[in-house]
Amino acid sequence: MGGVAYTVAILLVVLGVLVFVHELGHYWAAKAFGVWVHRFAVGIGAPIKALSFRRGETEWAIAWLPLGGYVKMASREEDPSSGVLEGGAENAVVPPDRMFEAKPVWQRMVIILAGVTLNLAFAWVVFVGLAVKNGRQFDPTVTLGRVDVATLPAEASALATLPSGTRIEAVNGEPVTAWDDVIAQVTSGAGDRISFTFTGQPPVSVELHPDQLVERANLAAALRPLHPAVVGQVVQGSVADRAGLAPDDSLVSVDGVPVTAWTEVVDAVEAAPGRELVLGVIRDGARREVAVTPAAELRVPDDSASGIIGRLGVYQRVPYQTVSLSIAEAIGAGSRATIGAAGMIFKTFRGLATGRVSTREVGGPILIGQLAAQSARAGLDTLLGFMALISVNLAVVNLLPIPVLDGGAFILLAVEGLIRRPIPTRIREVVQIVGLGMVVLLMVLAFSNDIGRILGG
Repeated sequence: MGGVAYTVAILLVVLGVLVFVHELGHYWAAKAFGVWVHRFAVGIGAPIKALSFRRGETEWAIAWLPLGGYVKMASREEDPSSGVLEGGAENAVVPPDRMFEAKPVWQRMVIILAGVTLNLAFAWVVFVGLAVKNGRQFDPTVTLGRVDVATLPAEASALATLPSGTRIEAVNGEPVTAWDDVIAQVTSGAGDRISFTFTGQPPVSVELHPDQLVERANLAAALRPLHPAVVGQVVQGSVADRAGLAPDDSLVSVDGVPVTAWTEVVDAVEAAPGRELVLGVIRDGARREVAVTPAAELRVPDDSASGIIGRLGVYQRVPYQTVSLSIAEAIGAGSRATIGAAGMIFKTFRGLATGRVSTREVGGPILIGQLAAQSARAGLDTLLGFMALISVNLAVVNLLPIPVLDGGAFILLAVEGLIRRPIPTRIREVVQIVGLGMVVLLMVLAFSNDIGRILGG
């Protein structure tokens, strides 16, 4: 399957599953409280007749626009936005006590929040399941192989001169025993400062606010651990595959220059797009020479502004260690992963509000599709983990206090509960239209950013 077709197919699977989970939460809660459900749809707008069927009072459907979904519940007064998004009015005769508005406010609140609750539950189950299956995997390396100056934030320029082989002792005052500890403190550490303590080198302090998520991520990516130059995986059909490289090959030289660390191999290959290199390879104790010409590719796929580099199509062998987890430990790990993912998304929105995160970082379905395709190629576990992250993202976004989203609907119900009477129809209509406009503007921003990345803007 071609690259674009594969990306679209994976995107539809990922979003389809997560939207189904979200809407299933609304559906279950509505049915539990006796609300009449006209339609359960994955997608927005009118249903596709060929992909729809009816069970009892409810039509189950795939709608035309594959961006979201809805559970169309019986309502006394259909607001303008839902009339467009949910395929128009229904003609079924519904008993008055089964209307959404006929239920107590607290029941309607439960129905509104059931979607995000099931999204969070889905993510939690996935994270716990992966923890049970894989245990805790970590890279025990705490030695620096290289600092990638090209991605190093300006605030962290003091790290640029650290020599290869420098051992990191602590970050933010916390001793580190694995590379995972280093990354966690850099990306998620509290406070406005990231402090590093090294063996044999003076300490370094980097001023970065916790909401400067992009800069913190770039800093984490710039710090490369010291790993031996051993091939872990060869991409099928890649330059390396055609040249005969294989997993467990040790790379000892590039064009006659000795190498011992994976970062040295990466530097040499990236600097030689389209130019033949001769790799010295040790396999089964015997040395051989392998001629290979790195493919010229964009450093960041689909981003023409990122520059051309050489790539072979190989991944390093990371010396991961695995610790098995009990069920209780896996539950704790899954819970921490879910809370951590939600917290990172809240930080992103807070950063957008304060200007510490640029609106250019907002991504839409195209970016999600690209990341989903990359995750799928890396294996089922990676894809499931990515889906769990997007499920948390979907839950948090839906909690935003924007009318037409679950958070906005919840606030309207809270106001109704406080004033002890329904909000006037005209006010609700205006609020819903404003909310729909805000969502449309957000989608335009996300799509424009996605297209800008593809075009190199």
